[in-house]
Amino acid sequence: MNVGKTLFAQIMDYVPWKTFGRIVDRHGGDAGVRTLGCADLFRVMTFSQLTWRESLRDIESCLAANQTKLFHMGLNGVPARATLSDALNQRDWRIYHALAMRLIARARDLYARESTGLQLDATVYALDSTTIDLCLSLFDWAPFRSTKAAVKMHTLLDLRGAIPAFIHISDGKMADVRVLDILPVEAGAFYVMDRGYLDFGRLFKLHQAGAFFVTRAKRGMNARRVYSTHTDRATGVICDQAIRLNGFYVGRDYPEHLRRIRFKDAESGKTLVFLTNNTTLPPLTIAALYKSRWQVELFFKWIKQHLRIKRFLGTSENAVKTQIWCAVSTYVLIAIVKKELHLNASFYTLLQILSVSIFEKTEISCALQPDVRRDISPSPDNQLILFDF
Repeated sequence: MNVGKTLFAQIMDYVPWKTFGRIVDRHGGDAGVRTLGCADLFRVMTFSQLTWRESLRDIESCLAANQTKLFHMGLNGVPARATLSDALNQRDWRIYHALAMRLIARARDLYARESTGLQLDATVYALDSTTIDLCLSLFDWAPFRSTKAAVKMHTLLDLRGAIPAFIHISDGKMADVRVLDILPVEAGAFYVMDRGYLDFGRLFKLHQAGAFFVTRAKRGMNARRVYSTHTDRATGVICDQAIRLNGFYVGRDYPEHLRRIRFKDAESGKTLVFLTNNTTLPPLTIAALYKSRWQVELFFKWIKQHLRIKRFLGTSENAVKTQIWCAVSTYVLIAIVKKELHLNASFYTLLQILSVSIFEKTEISCALQPDVRRDISPSPDNQLILFDF
């Protein structure tokens, strides 16, 4: 039992502080720092994520109203707005990136046996990006368009537990397909992506690394059929073909056969053309794999609605990346707590509970388990009859 410890303190117990200390030492993060070191900044940023604080003044006022409870947060006092602003600009964002990756590794181990619903033993990743719009006059380091700035969050989502396995933060001008150059490739895994990542040279490198990809073909793709496999059109699969790309350069980029599956979705009536280098899975499984890509879209929607990554506390590149990586760490930290404590509540429910009871001194497994109450109808004999017609 964690008697006397607040919920926030119990959440912080799941952070590998010794590992974090080594990360800080490796980057020299606390060199010359007098107040609000890297660990304290992470506590404050996690607090702001869990309680939905949206400005430096908001954070300062909320902490000042709970000064007697700051000791349980690991803080010596209320950080001033200027101190917090300086810390966001000066503490190396790579420290929080390394911490997030350490938490991600732990979360993926916990969710390794989760089902993806696809009846596959292999790991399935969904790759996509989301754009976070910014003001060009304040964030001039992140150009996007002539009148707008933005950052892109390129994410590789492990569908077992919806845990981000890889995240790259770039300015808004970086093309999605370029992230394939820095993507860590796992042999035997499936990488599901949309047409924005269709580059045959880069996809062939995935193929050579022993990974499988599933994507959609663009209109007017120049290819010839090599042979066809018999299909049952009643299932929606119109054709299942092996193809070879025409053209000198594109044929050089991907010199081997590709598999092309044309599928008609019965619900929407749309005809989709999938490309993959996997030749053994049934065509309906390939279609189901591409459909699972929608989970990364839901992930982006969720974090934009429930984490503070659309409104930033600083305008520098370091401050923005620090806030994003702290938000990712908070998300993964809640995923770890949920799995470690075997909680049935959703991420949304857990965050709602924490947002209003972060300073409560109660056992975390009890506080985060919503009460399940049965609606028991009273006996009709005990009911007062107001009108008897």
